[in-house]
Amino acid sequence: MPSATKALLAANVAVFLLQLQGGDALVRWFALWPLGSGFELWQLVTYSFLHGSLTHILFNMFALYMFGGDLERTFGSRFFLAYYLACVVTAGLAQLVFGGLAGGPAVPVIGASGGVYGVLLAFGMYFPNRMVMLIIPPIPMRARTFVVVIGVLELVFGVTSTDAGVAHFAHLGGMLGGWLMIQYRRRNSR
Repeated sequence: MPSATKALLAANVAVFLLQLQGGDALVRWFALWPLGSGFELWQLVTYSFLHGSLTHILFNMFALYMFGGDLERTFGSRFFLAYYLACVVTAGLAQLVFGGLAGGPAVPVIGASGGVYGVLLAFGMYFPNRMVMLIIPPIPMRARTFVVVIGVLELVFGVTSTDAGVAHFAHLGGMLGGWLMIQYRRRNSR
């Protein structure tokens, strides 16, 4: 497994273990709080290392493990890490903007999903014909199709406020950040 992917996995697991010990203190300081409700600039990165449950971190780290290594080998470790962090930041910004427009209670955002959705987008763009298998239900599909399906579902869920408690706009923001970084990479590699 390439070094940046391994480091991201280790950092997420280490912070989750700290969360189990420290509880709410880490969330109070490092989760992404809405503007006017405790927001601090560093939270645009730190929120992505916090997770709400064992299932939450397992799904995120499984996706990072499955798709991150191939991308890191394609991008190189330095660009892959920059790519991932850009996805995390744009995910946070999208959630601040669109989550704030939706109103509702001031709840923090946590989880690596914004970065993971950016990784999924890049995987679908660079390996479009690779077959992936959904877990539930077990349906095989091309990576490109998978990315389109999850992107459309996130948009529908976000606009309709379906599946409350999930930061759908953060997921879409991660995909947008990934797309912007890929455009940047393509322009600068010529």
